[in-house]
Amino acid sequence: MSKYILSLDQGTTSSRAILFDEQQNIIAISQKEFTQIYPREGWVEHNPMEIWSSQYSVMMEVVAQSGIQISDLAAIGITNQRETTIIWDKATGTPIYNAIVWQCRRTAPLVDELVEKGLSDHIKAVTGLLPDAYFSATKIRWILDHVEGAQERAERGELLFGTVDTWLLWKLTGGAVHVTDYTNASRTMLYDIHKLDWDETLLNALNIPRVMLPEVRSSSEVYGHTEILGVQVPIAGIAGDQQAALFGQTCFAPGEAKNTYGTGCFLLMNTGDQPYESKNGLVTTIGIGLKDKVQYALEGSVFVGGAVIQWLRDEMRFFNESRDAEYYAQKVKDNGGVYLVPAFTGLGAPNWDMYARGCIVGITRGTRREHIIRAAQESIAYQVADLVKAMESDTGLTLTSLKADGGASRDHFLMQFQADVMGCKVRRPAIRETTGLGVAYLAGLAVGVWKDLEEIKKLWECDIVYEPQMSAEKREYLMSQWHKAVQRSLGWAEK
Repeated sequence: MSKYILSLDQGTTSSRAILFDEQQNIIAISQKEFTQIYPREGWVEHNPMEIWSSQYSVMMEVVAQSGIQISDLAAIGITNQRETTIIWDKATGTPIYNAIVWQCRRTAPLVDELVEKGLSDHIKAVTGLLPDAYFSATKIRWILDHVEGAQERAERGELLFGTVDTWLLWKLTGGAVHVTDYTNASRTMLYDIHKLDWDETLLNALNIPRVMLPEVRSSSEVYGHTEILGVQVPIAGIAGDQQAALFGQTCFAPGEAKNTYGTGCFLLMNTGDQPYESKNGLVTTIGIGLKDKVQYALEGSVFVGGAVIQWLRDEMRFFNESRDAEYYAQKVKDNGGVYLVPAFTGLGAPNWDMYARGCIVGITRGTRREHIIRAAQESIAYQVADLVKAMESDTGLTLTSLKADGGASRDHFLMQFQADVMGCKVRRPAIRETTGLGVAYLAGLAVGVWKDLEEIKKLWECDIVYEPQMSAEKREYLMSQWHKAVQRSLGWAEK
């Protein structure tokens, strides 16, 4: 009798459900977008009840579509947009405010206060993160400050905090389970990733009552059960989306890395049981937690990845569909000396310059639209290559291959150029739903669908391998020209 795993993939703009069988085939998939709320410039919110209702409806739709017996559903796994913050009433289950989304910048002044108190080094040493409004800690403080009576109610144990995984788990179990996993806890800027406990210094600095925080557990175990059509189904896997993708790409050994090519890019490298403090502006995070032992990861973000292609499509009107970029990029033999730095919102690691702005350099009378499109494609690969170099420098580990997923990984030109400028192989998996697959693996491991990591490693299938074909001299020349172009963009918007 075949066993099935249901992955709930709760993202920033949509909720998805994917049903896998034990051979990791996708049996059914459903997706539903939900409302993005922008109360002011730089503020981003979601309605927690809409997150829940959209996720529940796609879950039930997938079960109905597939026609499987619910008794054959071995487990459910939850993967989620990270850092997004929800606080709700423990007795009624009613959120006291909208979810404050990871993209929201409203709490930047609270972060400045922590920095002024001299807590920067403590935050970095204990949580592995850089002080930033991106993470959950200051979002909790903001809600407690701005909802009347919230601080007092939190101190009395009447309110609960959770990231999206915790909220969904609480709802699915009818309020019986208030738990998160190591990966999501490590993104709150409140969690000591070395002692594996909430950090008292940061809780005190932000006046956040410990009683409102969830219990932190491993990423693969039975947390509780949910009832589907009268059958109790175990919920047995949780991981933040980028860590779930790392697991779905079977990056189980130190030095193995994956890059997700989306609107931005998220590059994670497994560093094993050794947490490395980056000297290049990367963040240290928990990569996965199994059986009370954790593996760490270094994480680097490219702010503008696929978004540069959307910009060429929507604002520059260079083509009608994003996939056309690959066609045009190959219409010229090289970039014609043109470099595009897509620093639309500043630059992340390893430059970390919020005043950097986008620029195109090297234009001549012979520059064509195709050269600029090619330069935009190449800019994604250059930024990822810079992150890989930073990771290798921080860890002393050498990357032998990079596993690629996300929408832009379908672009053959980009993947080949990525292999060329890194000087190492790029592997693309047969199953691109690596986030959902990763949490399916975690849930399946907990209930015995798969017995160990070795068995899962054998399941992972490569669709295509891109081998580097560029000479070392050419690679060095292109990267040096890219770095020259980046220098032109730095500090541009400083007053």
